[in-house]
Amino acid sequence: MKLGLGAVQFGMDYGIANREGRTQPKETARILAAAAQSGVRILDTAALYGNSEDVLGRFLPRRHPFSIVTKTPGFGSDCPGKDNARLLEDTFHRSLARLGQPSVYGLLVHQADDLLAPDSGLIMERMLSLKRRGLVEKIGVSVYTGRQIDQMLDNYPLDLIQLPINALDQRLLSGGHLARLKKAGVEIHARSVFLQGLLLMDPDTLPSYFDPVRDCLRNYHRTIRRWEMTPVEAALGFVAGLEEIDVVICGVNNHRQLQELAAQTQKPVDRKKFSRFAVTDEDILNPSLWRL
Repeated sequence: MKLGLGAVQFGMDYGIANREGRTQPKETARILAAAAQSGVRILDTAALYGNSEDVLGRFLPRRHPFSIVTKTPGFGSDCPGKDNARLLEDTFHRSLARLGQPSVYGLLVHQADDLLAPDSGLIMERMLSLKRRGLVEKIGVSVYTGRQIDQMLDNYPLDLIQLPINALDQRLLSGGHLARLKKAGVEIHARSVFLQGLLLMDPDTLPSYFDPVRDCLRNYHRTIRRWEMTPVEAALGFVAGLEEIDVVICGVNNHRQLQELAAQTQKPVDRKKFSRFAVTDEDILNPSLWRL
């Protein structure tokens, strides 16, 4: 099962297509139960995802089948490396306490540029220390760009990486970065599969900000209808069909969505069918740059 469950919506409102807001606590319990039953094994959260870690700690049973991945805090660029390393460890132990876990599967640096700043090697040294002590099994980083991937692989021992890829954003595929990561033995978790829900929405209802890709999205939806695929099937099937991808991280608002995604993850599609939809506009592909 490639599907992993993103827990950001357990702790905060997230996603342009999300009309339900933060997931209600009772529904969180149903989602976790459905995930376990469907064979989902990765839970992805972060210290910066509102109270997501607290919610997971409240509703995860003592014995559960999940491997949990969390992330570091935001680091101050004007702080010495030793201070950031101390902040990392303090935040990590608070994450364990909130999650109610003695250890986690993965710990990722939340912002890749934090590992490119002066004295950033101290951050990685502290993560390696947590790994040696058995508090985390795999360490790595969350990235946005191929440049960041190249710099990480050239400077650090990575076990795990999280990166964006979807039917519009195929840069890391066409640029050979997925292949390079796989050759290096790095476990790859894909995020932004639906581009925060953009790929699921009617192109004619989108804000004017998306005018540069409106025609592309119209063509995308016309084409997948001809293929007799729903937007969820198409977007998820493209990423799940990439052999380099180990886990596809998706967030949901209710357990029925989780069950639907689990079923669609088993229906990968040929990546070549989607090459025509690739775009390179960073202002569209990076939601942190959206001005809505």
